[in-house]
Amino acid sequence: MPKLEYYIPVGRQRLRCGYTTGTCAAAAARGAAQALLTGIRPAGVEIDTPAGVRVQVELLDWSAGADWAMCAVEKDGGDDPDVTDGMRIYARVSRRSDGTLRVDGGEGVGRVTRPGLDQPPGAAAINSTPRRMIAEQLAAALREAGDHGGLEAVISVPGGEALARKTFNPRLGIQGGISILGTSGIVRPMSEAALVDSITLELDMAHAAGVQHLLVTPGNYGEDYARDHLGLETEGCISCSNYLGAAIDHAAGLGFSSFLLVGHLGKLVKVAGGAMNTHSRTADGRRETMAAHAALCGAPRGLVERVFEAATTDAALELLEEAGLREDVMASLTRALYENLRHRAEEEMEIQAVVFSNRFGLLGQTPGASELLARHRRGEGESL
Repeated sequence: MPKLEYYIPVGRQRLRCGYTTGTCAAAAARGAAQALLTGIRPAGVEIDTPAGVRVQVELLDWSAGADWAMCAVEKDGGDDPDVTDGMRIYARVSRRSDGTLRVDGGEGVGRVTRPGLDQPPGAAAINSTPRRMIAEQLAAALREAGDHGGLEAVISVPGGEALARKTFNPRLGIQGGISILGTSGIVRPMSEAALVDSITLELDMAHAAGVQHLLVTPGNYGEDYARDHLGLETEGCISCSNYLGAAIDHAAGLGFSSFLLVGHLGKLVKVAGGAMNTHSRTADGRRETMAAHAALCGAPRGLVERVFEAATTDAALELLEEAGLREDVMASLTRALYENLRHRAEEEMEIQAVVFSNRFGLLGQTPGASELLARHRRGEGESL
């Protein structure tokens, strides 16, 4: 079958999208379920992704028994430099007598060992959206076959355990393999040069349109929070992805008056630690920065160690909340964030930030953020 022919403009390039490990798992589950229920092995399947893009994939490496069937889908990362590109994601589907649908992980799929992640400890590292996609495909196969029974899909990735050692999974407390991921089902290309080109092009267009006051977020989480919780006008919002430093440099060079950054703590804690490219392949330092500021605020050694070992920033915040130190630590982090932003902007542009988390909401803001927030609130001045 042909590769996914779905392209997006990134900077001055046109890049081909791929599909996620979650889409692969869902498609493999659909094919295996159809074979089990009908006795016919399809050459391929088409499934809809949450992004609204329909994906057609070939089904490979068939095997079957009396009450199970298994096949694989080869991961297509498109033009993204994806470490899982070309790997085969398998689904083994078997019948269940209780009439339910169940999704689990097998060889090469990690197991969660710490709280604070998308799945609870003990569960396979198959995130919520892929789990839903897999279950939907099992249900669709049952409907098509007119079958009212139950099914179980076990997802496996040969070689996944070795590959996971090159990722942050072990640090996050995911042991034994990779995670099955994807919120949209589609992999959007992440060429660094092309993304930086895209950011600078957006800034050039905003400058040409007469914009003076920028609203910037690292991505969808920040934009959604700015719109839904801060009441900001996000029509002209700039996404800087992981390339905050490049965005600040270009914006300051163009002469914008102000730059308001709204971001999740998981990204901005890296900036507080001095990283202006926040991609995990380039920099992390989240746990080191959180632990350092906890220590600066008087946390005892045991708590500092627990913060250092926390799987996520939200998990670290929960520990600090229990100890009555969350507000102090966030104030300290926000000061460091402001210092680093001001240093990068070099007095050429006013720069402020708002930090939030999904669990705790608004966590902190830099000293002059209130004035810039007022500029960007819907109906209160806009960004021109």
